[in-house]
Amino acid sequence: MPNLHHHFCVIFAALMYYNRKIALYTLGCKLNFSETSAIGRVLVENGFQKVEFGEVADYYIINTCSVTQNADKETKQIVRSALRTNPEAKVIVVGCYAQLKPEEIANIPGVNMVLGANEKFKINEYIQQLEDNVMASDSRTMVIAGDINDVNFYSDAYSYGERTRSFLKVQDGCDYFCSFCTIPLARGKSRSGTIEQTLQTARKVAQTGVKEIVLTGVNLGDFGKTADGNERTDENFFQLIQQLEKIEEVERWRISSIEPNLLTNDIISFVANSDKFMPHFHIPLQSGSDKILKLMRRKYLRKLYADRIEFIKSVMPHACIGVDVIVGFPGETQEQFLETYDFINGLDVSYLHVFTYSERANTRALNIKPIVPQADRKERNKMLRILSEKKRHKFYSEHLNTERKALFESENDSGMMYGFTDNYVKVAVPYNEQLVNTIQTVSLDKMSDFGYVNASQYETAERQ
Repeated sequence: MPNLHHHFCVIFAALMYYNRKIALYTLGCKLNFSETSAIGRVLVENGFQKVEFGEVADYYIINTCSVTQNADKETKQIVRSALRTNPEAKVIVVGCYAQLKPEEIANIPGVNMVLGANEKFKINEYIQQLEDNVMASDSRTMVIAGDINDVNFYSDAYSYGERTRSFLKVQDGCDYFCSFCTIPLARGKSRSGTIEQTLQTARKVAQTGVKEIVLTGVNLGDFGKTADGNERTDENFFQLIQQLEKIEEVERWRISSIEPNLLTNDIISFVANSDKFMPHFHIPLQSGSDKILKLMRRKYLRKLYADRIEFIKSVMPHACIGVDVIVGFPGETQEQFLETYDFINGLDVSYLHVFTYSERANTRALNIKPIVPQADRKERNKMLRILSEKKRHKFYSEHLNTERKALFESENDSGMMYGFTDNYVKVAVPYNEQLVNTIQTVSLDKMSDFGYVNASQYETAERQ
């Protein structure tokens, strides 16, 4: 009879969760988007129905980020928004912030469960535990977040259904411990699957019909460490991209953020000669001052960074290059900030992502003095954002009256639709449903006042 009882329990559980509605919300990076999508697929495969976050759901799942300056405030706002839609819903918080400060999140009114880095991919099991607690009239918030040092496995993930491109996770964790960063504390050791495992996942993504796959990771160029993060294999990122290019069904690959010390000339030369890897790099700089780079515990100095940019442009003059930079790091003088400003201004880069330094618990930067006043941080951020717009405008202008291939997205914005060229120029054409998720040759005609280029289409769309 025990087996009969077991089967009855399994059937009952399946019926209980069938068509229960879930809604997911993502804060943070492209990696988080891929993992949110993976979590959603797991739940749908187990009988849940996925709805948009603004709709009524039984469970609202919030995937958090520790990099955003106001993680606590943002999470509270999203929880309140979910409960306004359905006051009876269960709220589950996962992700980096959940790993770093689980008890803090547990104290947010309305949160029913908090899952850490090791637990979020087992969410289906924990939802069943949550329901068991509810049936037993136990209203306490469930907190399941183990020691990050105990994370000893790698979970692949990819996003699908939200865009015409997919974000494919190929690496997780980080061993660098930069003095401003909590990511190693939130995600654990650097680790990845094998090249063959990654190829298998990439082939699944290819079958969804997306035209472009973006490779993501916490420290993408560090691909090649065992799933438990304890040792390096004989595989590396350069070998990975060589194999990925052979997948016939994928037309375009794009490399997301990669550390300058791990972006080798071999990788750059490969992209320059590839028909599928896009001429687009996003390379974190963080500071143009060698003194500040050392305080940040970065793995390079400004000369290496400048050499990378110079080599990219020597083999791909048309390449788009994005830059991450942090302003207001402890000890950063006005002179050192201007050193950063002048260094970036002299680089042939295309746009900036500017971050204002904010204090993070358990980081070495908290011990560095003096602290930069908030007003100075704000002013420096503003100066670099203006510089970014100048850089983007210059890069776009250089490509006017040329032809490039653009992948078009589905949004209809007052009769216009957008796409991105191979080298990441945002273009706009009159909306045509037949262009969605197609790659078209366009002429880049005229700069707009809204951060894109008005383009003319040359090819007839044929949906594949």
